[in-house]
Amino acid sequence: MKTIIINGANGYIASHFIHKLLMQEYKVIALVRPGSNSAPKERMVKTLTEINYGAYVNTANLKVRAYSLLHKDFLIPPEELEEIFSGEVDYFHFAASLKFDFNSKEEIFETNVGGVENSIRVFSKYTNGKSRFFFIGTAYSCGKFSGLYEEKFYPNEGIKKFRNYYEQSKRFAENVIKKHIDENGLNGHVIRLSQVVGNNKTGVTKTDYGIFDFAKRIHNLAFRHPNQSVRVHVDPVATQNLIPINTVVNYLIRTVEVKNVPTIMNFVAKNPVKNIHIIKSINKLLPVNIVPEFQLKRAEMNALERIISAGMTFTESYIDTNLLFDTKNMDKILMVKGNEVNKNSVYKMLEYFIGNLAIQKEKRVMVSTL
Repeated sequence: MKTIIINGANGYIASHFIHKLLMQEYKVIALVRPGSNSAPKERMVKTLTEINYGAYVNTANLKVRAYSLLHKDFLIPPEELEEIFSGEVDYFHFAASLKFDFNSKEEIFETNVGGVENSIRVFSKYTNGKSRFFFIGTAYSCGKFSGLYEEKFYPNEGIKKFRNYYEQSKRFAENVIKKHIDENGLNGHVIRLSQVVGNNKTGVTKTDYGIFDFAKRIHNLAFRHPNQSVRVHVDPVATQNLIPINTVVNYLIRTVEVKNVPTIMNFVAKNPVKNIHIIKSINKLLPVNIVPEFQLKRAEMNALERIISAGMTFTESYIDTNLLFDTKNMDKILMVKGNEVNKNSVYKMLEYFIGNLAIQKEKRVMVSTL
């Protein structure tokens, strides 16, 4: 059985993927940045245990290595890299900066573009011709594109074509892959993910990204100012493309299993969820009444509405999206059912997430009174 190498291994998606790989007895090498308070293996095992609801995880097939994404040979000795990359491997590049603002532009591009270049450099130096390189990108590399975003490469463009520098950096990174495929014969592939949420079967949600970041902000506001009616700058009929973590993991496992994989695949939901369904769920779960108004101007907002707006620097860029994604390549290899998110599963995820926020709040209060 081939070895699976994963960088950024203790992140949300990567760690769930590793958990499933270990369950299926794949050999996994996890590349993890050193932490200030714990060793890479300790961090990785802790993350896997949390995914497994605190239960023991068999890590006999797991090796964890400290690495530095931007340094030569990842700061790993050459003889160790030769061992890591020996035989047939699938290498998954998950590592990324999720920042998006202008002040972080240099860091974003250094990590999301320079990091991919360095990963390819190490991969190409130490692997054989049978090994494959998978770049985990984002479906939002489409930027402000209108129409059907196909499973093909698009040229680099200026920042005005994107909502933020994160999107732009991911487009540039895709074209790094293209350059090495065209010029150096890299066996490279791009997997574009839309917004990855919780488990649509259990409702368990361990991410606070996207709609859950919005829910967290509303949760904080609702308990400071309960039973208020507040307007938000959101188009109620626009949509969010949400894909469950369990579905993503099943797709990634299928990618490992299939010998001939398309160069680019859009791992996205075919049935997006309307913003109004998300807002109605939050209204049911919290002592607040959120009213979406697409034409709402900042000058028209009251004090509470301006607080919410200030916290939506990132999410506000996606309040009016109705994106269309081609999935022909994805459909070629994915013999697993999509298990799409719907308004009921979104409610279940938000219920879990908000309930967990309440538990954490109670714990903080208890600690502060001791």
